[in-house]
Parts: sequence; structure tokens; C-alpha cells
Amino acid sequence: MPWTREDYPESLKNFTATVRNKAIEIANALLEEGYDEGRAIAIATDRAKEWAENRGKRVRKDE
Repeated sequence: MPWTREDYPESLKNFTATVRNKAIEIANALLEEGYDEGRAIAIATDRAKEWAENRGKRVRKDE
């Protein structure tokens, strides 16, 4: 099931919108490649956090 900006995994709720949207984008691509949902979320979360940190962006809402 692809995720959207309005419908995404609970584990992404504390991330900034920018990081959350990047994680959704990555996770949906991984799903298309055949990854299961749990693995796709974990990989996408790590990659989105790394993406944000490399660009000097905030990762979590509470930072």
C-alpha cells in the first residue's frame, strides 16, 4: 500500500514534514521494488534522516 502525505506510518509522525515526505517517497519506491512494508519503512527512515542531516535540515519536530 503506497503512503501519502496524509496517510503514513505512525513511526513517521515526529519527523518534520520535509523529512517525513522524503521518507514516504523513498518507502514507496522500495515497495515498488518488492520490499515488505516493515523493511521499507526502516530503510526509508534511515535514508531520509541521512538526507536531511547532509543538507543541514531539522529531522524531528522537537529539535
